[in-house]
Amino acid sequence: MFGSAGGSAHPKDAFHDYVVHGDRERVSKERRGTKAAAHYECELAPGATVELRLRLSLEAHAVPFLDYDALFATRVQECDDFYAELQAEMADEDARRIQRQAFAGMIWSKQTFHYDVREWLAGDETQPKPPEARKHGRNAEWDHLTNEDVISMPDKWEYPWYAAWDLAFHTNVLGMVDLDFAKHQLELMFDALYIHPSGQVPAYEWNFGDVNPPVHAWATLNLYNLEKERTGQGDVEFLKRVFDKLMFNFSWWVNRKDPDGRNVFEGGFLGLDNIGVFDRSAQLPTGGHLEQADGTAWMAFFSQNMLEISLELAQFDPAYQRLATKFCEHFLWIAGAMDRIGNNADELWDEEDGFFYDVLMFPDGNACRLKVRSLVGLLPLCAVTVFYPQTLLAFPDFLNNIRRFLERNAHLTINIAPPSSKGQGGRHILAILNEGKLRRVLGHMLDEKEFLSDHGIRSVSRHHLEHPYIFRTGGQEYRVDYQPAESSTGLFGGNSNWRGPIWFPVNMLLVRGLLYYYLFYGDNFKVECPTGSGKLMNLCEVAQELNRRLCSIFLRDKDGRRPVYGAAEKFQRDPHWRNYVLFYEYFHGDNGAGVGAGHQTGWSGLVARMLQLSVGIDAEKLLNAQRKPVLVPDQSLPKAMASD
Repeated sequence: MFGSAGGSAHPKDAFHDYVVHGDRERVSKERRGTKAAAHYECELAPGATVELRLRLSLEAHAVPFLDYDALFATRVQECDDFYAELQAEMADEDARRIQRQAFAGMIWSKQTFHYDVREWLAGDETQPKPPEARKHGRNAEWDHLTNEDVISMPDKWEYPWYAAWDLAFHTNVLGMVDLDFAKHQLELMFDALYIHPSGQVPAYEWNFGDVNPPVHAWATLNLYNLEKERTGQGDVEFLKRVFDKLMFNFSWWVNRKDPDGRNVFEGGFLGLDNIGVFDRSAQLPTGGHLEQADGTAWMAFFSQNMLEISLELAQFDPAYQRLATKFCEHFLWIAGAMDRIGNNADELWDEEDGFFYDVLMFPDGNACRLKVRSLVGLLPLCAVTVFYPQTLLAFPDFLNNIRRFLERNAHLTINIAPPSSKGQGGRHILAILNEGKLRRVLGHMLDEKEFLSDHGIRSVSRHHLEHPYIFRTGGQEYRVDYQPAESSTGLFGGNSNWRGPIWFPVNMLLVRGLLYYYLFYGDNFKVECPTGSGKLMNLCEVAQELNRRLCSIFLRDKDGRRPVYGAAEKFQRDPHWRNYVLFYEYFHGDNGAGVGAGHQTGWSGLVARMLQLSVGIDAEKLLNAQRKPVLVPDQSLPKAMASD
């Protein structure tokens, strides 16, 4: 390394050589080093088992295992009692078992993360000096970052570092079992030792400067509402603290990721690895820049979340109404920019296809849409919220300001859901998709020949299996086709695949979006689900159906098989394995089999939340809910949905 001879006689992976290959020289006889391991040798007859007991203690015990059985039994009972209360409404034993394992995986995936970038750039003074290029390369602009905290990891085995947008989804599950820890995790990302002075949230250790979706405002509101539901009082001081930092991050997005000031955002990588035609973290082969449907939708969603938080805080301080006005106006500018009046080649909505696409802007000012049907075009469906008439009456300054704004800028609402229209129960909607667009986008999303699989929404339409999208420039061909499992190439250097598999985080936001649209449209708005089946469902029923398909990945089917394990018969049939579930990074777009990292409970652990929803989404409760809060429309949803 760095030109040194290397070749330590006692490397960190020496235990494998010692145990498997019997190389005793690989382990230090001085019993000193950075790692240690306990080593037990047992001889077992076929089918036999052995139990090893271990106690860690700073001091010696005369009889160390005297109270072992009683202590162990107490801890098991405490755990069972805790989950018995949490799962009181879940009758299905298999569902309860899966949910507990999802929680356990999330809790297990906490670990200390220590990284001082300034120290790393300089190099360890006891080791060979790193190359000079390090000072100008990866993370060089993050030398303020000094992390040393216990953090929820995507997977502390294969991915032992935090990922900012993964973490936001983690808190959705962790909040169900450890609310204080979940709140602490969100606050960490905005701590001065984490967030960049410019306002950017650190992405992950191999490149803190990558851009991840801004989902932390949504996660913050989730935790606030969850605590409010449990105790009757949300943590207002927590909401204020995080809101102040979110303002900082919102300004970074507006100033850095909207290069032309047109309210259409770039974003770049945005966590969807290889979903696009080009590497969205690199310079485009055509020159120019990319205007992204997903980046713009994420910012519309961010604006809505900030608006909701502002109005919640306005209950305690009327001055927050001014900020609510600011974020509502931001949303309207962004939503209006996605489909301006007239037929424009440089806008994200394609009227012919009834879908949103990224737009490639050429250096000469010309533009073309990159017509790949992917989650990029479904994300605008997630940018939706609903307000009750009581909310608007409670904040007259906000209401008057928005009325004046709409009078001056009526053109912004021509092609979006009209904010002034009243829906079910007199509610108002703030959404990118009007009724016509919603029906057309759902036509694609709920088509089993496109996005809808037996186990959730695919990341790329199956349409591209036989109709790949091909873009040619500079003598090269760039291609996107449907790949339901592992990526067929190492394209863009990614080891994950967004060109067909099912991913839980975006699916969860789609379920949320459907429920919000239902709160506005009620039972009168119905669509075919699946498309072409002739079976009509309201949007609550569609949300239930999508949620059912997602949960089915893990649940045993009528033949006793779990789709997550595919053709792995050991896991399907062996009584020692069949009830133990792995939470993979993503799932096969056609059969639901687990793909990618096998222990990434992280955001696939969201199934714990979805299993709770499966017993809590009730159409009658949605329509006839009597609880009418000042804000937070999601509190009219049934108990299981209250924090989503």
